[in-house]
Amino acid sequence: MKVTIDREGCTSCGACWEECPEMFEESPDDGLSQIVEEHQIGGDPARGEVPKDLEDCVRNAADGCPVEVITVEE
Repeated sequence: MKVTIDREGCTSCGACWEECPEMFEESPDDGLSQIVEEHQIGGDPARGEVPKDLEDCVRNAADGCPVEVITVEE
């Protein structure tokens, strides 16, 4: 499973990193949500590969995003 964040639309509300801190975090550079480095695809903070054990967590974070900028691809 893959996950993508539309970082330009992110409002830095923190809902995703509160729901699933193993996958999402606040960027120290711009304060926007990003994928934790361990799970980034090609060093891209907006794209990640989701481990099996975090799939539910990531889906819940995507569902809880108030601006709907998190996309999950099966």
